[in-house]
Amino acid sequence: MTTTHLLYLHGFRSSPQSAKARLMAAYVAQHHPAVHWWCPQLPPSPRAAMALVAQGIAAWPRASMAVVGSSLGGFYASWVARHTGCPSVLLNPAVDPARDLARHIGEQTAWHDPTERFFFLPEYIAELQALATDRPLPVGPELAIIAKGDEVLDWREMVARYPDARLALLEGGDHALSNFKDHLPAVAQFLQLA
Repeated sequence: MTTTHLLYLHGFRSSPQSAKARLMAAYVAQHHPAVHWWCPQLPPSPRAAMALVAQGIAAWPRASMAVVGSSLGGFYASWVARHTGCPSVLLNPAVDPARDLARHIGEQTAWHDPTERFFFLPEYIAELQALATDRPLPVGPELAIIAKGDEVLDWREMVARYPDARLALLEGGDHALSNFKDHLPAVAQFLQLA
């Protein structure tokens, strides 16, 4: 089945203006213009973020939708895939964001606009825990693109978390996947974009 609806979920402190989101949007527009693309600005609250996503994809065809997520967005993408059964592409996905983001409670700046500020509240940790699952549930096909050189997340944890995923394990690289452009054709092929 080809993908007709594609959801992209950005990471913590990020936005639809991230380099990867813009590259993916441009690639889809140029090579797969029939695909319905949505990359929402996610609120800091994980519960609110997933409520926004669930509402936004409520009418999407489950058999022909897919999700791409980066970092915290990868964690969210796994949640979406578990609930819809859709294929997912995970870019340096967060494995235990409740643990990792606990030290970021308080005022934060947006990565792409340091003048934009938001508060990451203590209750968001429990919201992340509520979205987690102890073991991966059967979902649609998964592609995980993981950089060993990720300076934020441990690549070994990421690989262990997605044992059934098709794995693109990159030597070196970084958390931002600075060479993401090189992976776009493989992502599009994996998702069978319409």
